[in-house]
Amino acid sequence: MGIKEEVFYEGGPHVGDLIINTLLAFTVICIPLTVGAIVRALWLRYRITDRRISVTGGWMGRERTDIIYNEVVKVVNVPRGIGLWGDLVITLRDKSRLELRAVPRFREITEYIAEKAANKTGKSASAIAG
Repeated sequence: MGIKEEVFYEGGPHVGDLIINTLLAFTVICIPLTVGAIVRALWLRYRITDRRISVTGGWMGRERTDIIYNEVVKVVNVPRGIGLWGDLVITLRDKSRLELRAVPRFREITEYIAEKAANKTGKSASAIAG
C-alpha cells in the first residue's frame, strides 16, 4: 500500500500547440516543428502531484522522469500561443534542467511547483519562481 498522492495536474501538452504547428506545416519549412508537436501530442504526459513531478515521453511514451520538490532550485515559465500555454524550465540542485513544453495552465503550475519546492527547501516561493 503506497502513500496517496494528491494530483494537481495530469495530462498532455496543450492542444493549441498541435493546431498551430500543424498549420505551420503548410509553409513546408516548418514540417519538423509539426512532427515534434505530433509526437508530443501522442506520447508526452505530465503528472504533477503534491509529492513529485513526473514526465512520461520519448518514443511511444517509454521514458519517464520523476523529480521531487526538494531537488528544485528554480522554475521559469515562458508564455507561448498568445499566453494560452507555456513552457516551463525547472532547474535542479545538480544544475540539470527539465523542460516541460506546451503546458496548459502554466502560470498556476509554476506557482504550485514553486510553493511545494519552497516548503521542502526552506526558500521563499518567489525566489524559486523566477
